[in-house]
Amino acid sequence: MTLHTKTKLAKTKLAAVVIGACVIGAGQAGAQDDPVSLRFAVWTGNQAHLDLFNGIAADYMAANPTVGEITFETLPFDGYTTALTTQIAGGNAPDLAWIFESTAPDFVASGALEPLTDTLRAVDSYDYDDLLPSPLALWQADGQLYAYPFSTSAFGVFVNNDLIRQAGRQTPAELIAAGDWTWQNAIDIASAVHAQTAADGLVVRDFDYRLWDNLATIWNGWGAAPWSADGQTCGFDSPEMVAVMTFIHDAIFEQEAMPGPGSSADFFAGDAAMTITQISRASLLPEDGFEWDLVPLPDGPAGSYAVLGQAGIGAFNGGDNVAEAVDFLAFMTNPQNSAQLARFFPPPRESLLNAETLGQTNPLLSPEQIEAVVIEGIATGVVKPSHTGNAQIAQRVRAELDALWRPDADVEAVMADVCTGIRPLLAR
Repeated sequence: MTLHTKTKLAKTKLAAVVIGACVIGAGQAGAQDDPVSLRFAVWTGNQAHLDLFNGIAADYMAANPTVGEITFETLPFDGYTTALTTQIAGGNAPDLAWIFESTAPDFVASGALEPLTDTLRAVDSYDYDDLLPSPLALWQADGQLYAYPFSTSAFGVFVNNDLIRQAGRQTPAELIAAGDWTWQNAIDIASAVHAQTAADGLVVRDFDYRLWDNLATIWNGWGAAPWSADGQTCGFDSPEMVAVMTFIHDAIFEQEAMPGPGSSADFFAGDAAMTITQISRASLLPEDGFEWDLVPLPDGPAGSYAVLGQAGIGAFNGGDNVAEAVDFLAFMTNPQNSAQLARFFPPPRESLLNAETLGQTNPLLSPEQIEAVVIEGIATGVVKPSHTGNAQIAQRVRAELDALWRPDADVEAVMADVCTGIRPLLAR
């Protein structure tokens, strides 16, 4: 165990209890005669994603016979971090893993991840200086990068124009052209679709009344945030947050513009007029289905805005194959393979963030869609909320918000209760 690791473990009690187990209990890297196997934890089960990853892995193994197998292990999206940290605490950490932006501060501070900066800079043709500083910020500490943000993806709105026209409403593209693409108009469209067709209106994908941080895709239009920039002050009881949560509550229970608790709708199966998600989900669009579009998030009372989701790749430093894991990470994220990954996961490389390059790997999207949603979003957007001790905070927020998902909820009182519940956690 390095001095750096000891220092980091001392800084965070959560890591010592949950993540640090892999640092303390696992074996040290050493020379091996037989080809090694690498296990890579991911949360996607999308076959197009896995085919891409396996293709990159096959190219790597062909050039590196010391690695005989690379397995991408899919863990369920809902509960992914819990499953991952359970493996780590049980001494069964994968060699590499995707990491949510919401848990980045905990993993970066844990001491469980191998530092990457020096290795990546030393790789021929990696072009580390091509990486934009802003997308790296969440994944760094003390001048070192601990996970590579392979996906820095803006949220947009996928649209089913057929359903919207069936309800007799203007499409979002028509509203954008008129300068009227606002949240109020978006919810009016969603409500009309639900009232006049068999479909639902607007779906915040992966929210499902559990992953509340996905509502940041709406909050930011009101200038709301769950806590202050320094993470010390609760923002759930702010006037802006109360206003936007009232708006969302009314959209669910009064206008029936969004599926209510216990119900679900799959936009990509044609079950809803709109969904908020990222371009990685474009692979789910049906080949012969409805007329679809991809547009930026609507303007809110605070004006136009963009929200980013990130996913990082980290290599755990407590296993037997650390050097091989970091080497594969460097190969997977080099300029050539980043261009392949850009089909689903916009990279933090300045040279690749243009409509021409992204268009080659995203043939379903038009240059206008790529520019408006992806490139502009990355240039102006803010990353979804994150905090140290995220698991405890997220669980408490979710528990307190349960009272909001009722028709007669007192929004202001619920928001006050959320702050009462998490203030001690924010202060840690």
